[in-house]
Amino acid sequence: MLANELRVLLKLVTAKDTAIVLPLLARSGIAALACSDAASMAKEISGGAGAVVIAEEAIDGQGIEPVLSCLQSQPPWSDLPVIVVARSGLDSPAITGAIGTLGNVTVLERPMRVTTLVSTVRSALVARKRQYQLRSTLDGLREADQRKTEFLATLAHELRNPLAPLRTALTIVSKQQLEPDKLQALYAMMDRQVTHMVRLIDDLMEVSRISRGKITLRTAAIAVDSVLRDAVEVNRPLLADASQQLVLDLPEEPCHVRGDAVRLTQVFANLLNNASKFTPSEGHIRVSMRSDEKIVRVQVTDTGIGIPEDMLEAVFGMFVQIHSSLRGAQGGLGVGLTLARSLVELHGGRISVTSPGPHAGTTVTVELPRVAAPVNPHTSDASTEEGNVGEGHQILVVDDNRDAADSLAQLFAALGAKVSVAYGGEEALSAMAAALPSIAFIDIGMPVMDGYELAARIRASASFSGVVLVALTGWGQATDRERILNSGFDHHLIKPADVQQLIRLLQSIH
Repeated sequence: MLANELRVLLKLVTAKDTAIVLPLLARSGIAALACSDAASMAKEISGGAGAVVIAEEAIDGQGIEPVLSCLQSQPPWSDLPVIVVARSGLDSPAITGAIGTLGNVTVLERPMRVTTLVSTVRSALVARKRQYQLRSTLDGLREADQRKTEFLATLAHELRNPLAPLRTALTIVSKQQLEPDKLQALYAMMDRQVTHMVRLIDDLMEVSRISRGKITLRTAAIAVDSVLRDAVEVNRPLLADASQQLVLDLPEEPCHVRGDAVRLTQVFANLLNNASKFTPSEGHIRVSMRSDEKIVRVQVTDTGIGIPEDMLEAVFGMFVQIHSSLRGAQGGLGVGLTLARSLVELHGGRISVTSPGPHAGTTVTVELPRVAAPVNPHTSDASTEEGNVGEGHQILVVDDNRDAADSLAQLFAALGAKVSVAYGGEEALSAMAAALPSIAFIDIGMPVMDGYELAARIRASASFSGVVLVALTGWGQATDRERILNSGFDHHLIKPADVQQLIRLLQSIH
């Protein structure tokens, strides 16, 4: 609230009246300003006011029109208090008309006590403060709604990136008979992209953290060249569709930074996505990396439409589109560079854009603090005995999503378990009565009988004692976890569950 928003504007009959009232209000701690006429009062109201004290004579006639116009154009939250000092109270024709046009009017009849005037002004200011509080509340709601909208737009933008290589890989797997090593490479790529998507969805679930604009980095010493190759992988279908040539200029020796590999992949995937969108077909994009003892510097350079000099900093603003005429053709929400800058700065780095001008291409430079390569990095043995980790288990998978249930059942079968599937609560109870499982993986959000009710009925039956219940669900906030574990479940996993997480769980139950 600004200081002038609680001042009282005066237009009294005579200068003598004004000279008496101004110090009187000042001694009571009330800021006041005398206005020479209605036009000056209207101007001051526009600059902020807590209340208006105006003599009846000032509203009797056409001279009051500027004030009336100003009051009638107030925003919805505002109802500026107007105190009219009258000769004859409510019997005055001028007062009768003013009540209908001035809005929030209080009439004081002359002569009046000093305490009456001060008390009335204070009451008016209290009411005005409540109006300002309402304004702040409305502004806060609008800002919160805008933040939510911006976040959802950013999320949608980022989720599309990993979907492209996933779709491409699935198409390849379905149409070609591939060698095992090529299949493994595709599976590894799909796993990375799914992990990327899961991390983004985790952000969405953490509503309170997101509303404060906080993102937690999961840092380690990572090789930047590996991150860059992952980012290229995300955008390869887009580059291929545009027939664009990509050059990766990377040093032979890897350079390491301390960072979150998924988040930095987001950064460079966004930069490549922007470069491709604003580079013509058959154009060139170059990704280069150089370093010194302290800094790893990555540059993404394209031969695209370029950026005017006066917009080189503005491009980092949310939803900024330099060439509005290309919005429909190129798509995008203008959030890529905003997200990139935020993530780079969280890593202690900086990002900048240069361009010789329109149609002369663009270079985006990212600088990150360099760290030493990890010493004797531990490499997990991928050849651990995963194929039989499920042996000895009879597993029941319960999920109304048939694809989710069937695919998870196939995974458990591949791990050596005996598996059955149910697509609803009643079907699950029948299946358990026919063949008691050792573990039941149960979805929570099922129709008719949800996972909570199913778990309660299982725990209430002596016939089903000893069954380990695992909630496998998309509900992952702290309150959801607490409710799930209090409903009879032994474990709580978030969809999509990581394969290694499932393996560890099966090993722990042996």
